[in-house]
Amino acid sequence: MNRPVRVESGSVNYAQNISIGPHLLHADEPADIGGNDAGPNAYELLLAALGACVSITLQMYAARKQWPLHAVRVEVSHEKALADGNRDGEARIEMVDRISVRVSLGGDLSEDQLDRLVQIAERCPIHRMLVPQVQIQTTRNDSAAHRFSSSSEFP
Repeated sequence: MNRPVRVESGSVNYAQNISIGPHLLHADEPADIGGNDAGPNAYELLLAALGACVSITLQMYAARKQWPLHAVRVEVSHEKALADGNRDGEARIEMVDRISVRVSLGGDLSEDQLDRLVQIAERCPIHRMLVPQVQIQTTRNDSAAHRFSSSSEFP
């Protein structure tokens, strides 16, 4: 069972103090909308939770399969986008929240293993919780500059 999350407003504008068991976090809004940028905003915290869940899920899966996954990087972004199914010329245009998840995987993995890990990324618990409300697209980051080994730093 998850520990309760407590969020309390701070003493300055939109600053928030977050406690989860013994852990303390801060959230805020950017300065351009009245905050002090003393921490990530709520969208960023949500994206961080998804990224952490994807990374942990991939590590657990690879360990269970005894695959040589040595490092995971997850980049998560959010945008408002035209809903799937809308066509140019339609009178009613719908916008949806779209989250993009790009995973970079380090290790001596086959193409089949890499593809399977991307499929598994979409099964992390946070992804499953969000899917009924948010479109999430998960892709593998295949650019040569983003391929790395366990002994190298993330590019």
